[in-house]
Amino acid sequence: MTPVRYGILLLVVLTLAVTILAYPALPDRIPSHWNAAGEVDGYLPTPWGVLIVPLLMIPFAALLFLLPRIDPLKANYRKFRPYYDGFILVFVAYLFVIQLQILLWGLGYPVSPNLLYPVLIGGLFIYLGFMLEHAEQNWFVGIRTPWTLSSERVWKKTHARGGTLFKVAGIVSMAGALFGPYALWFILVPVLAVSVYLVVYSYLEFRREKGVPG
Repeated sequence: MTPVRYGILLLVVLTLAVTILAYPALPDRIPSHWNAAGEVDGYLPTPWGVLIVPLLMIPFAALLFLLPRIDPLKANYRKFRPYYDGFILVFVAYLFVIQLQILLWGLGYPVSPNLLYPVLIGGLFIYLGFMLEHAEQNWFVGIRTPWTLSSERVWKKTHARGGTLFKVAGIVSMAGALFGPYALWFILVPVLAVSVYLVVYSYLEFRREKGVPG
């Protein structure tokens, strides 16, 4: 098992450990949702509130490990496997920090989501950009449009462009931490714009490859 995979396993165990240690000191209900101003506007009974993140983390990480085994293009994963495993590590770390925030709120130490989430999600976008730059054709990971899946050249050009744009989106998302209640827009607008742009870009590149005018 690689060091990255050990890191993933360690973070899963650490998430469960801190949850178990914090649980006796938590109130009957803990925050589960925050509004745009960073104020709590939803609560859950503590047993459910502390289980949400582990119940997302463990099955999702397992699914990400499974996908390369069932993909018809599984051989291509070997070419970017370190980046793929790195993405799993980054994603699990992202959920671990969210769990810490939930537990800290429950223990009476509020950590503003308007400061934390833009930085976390921005970091996730930036790493995603690095992975996209190295991703090879497959059916589960990357910018999968009919045109990228039909042409290796279009796949490579779209992912090279997408890697750069997702890094930029990540930086913009992080900047949202400076703008309080508007932080969500700094996350949503860049990633939606980049996603739409890349679909159109892959279509136009495919048309250019086939010699279709305009």
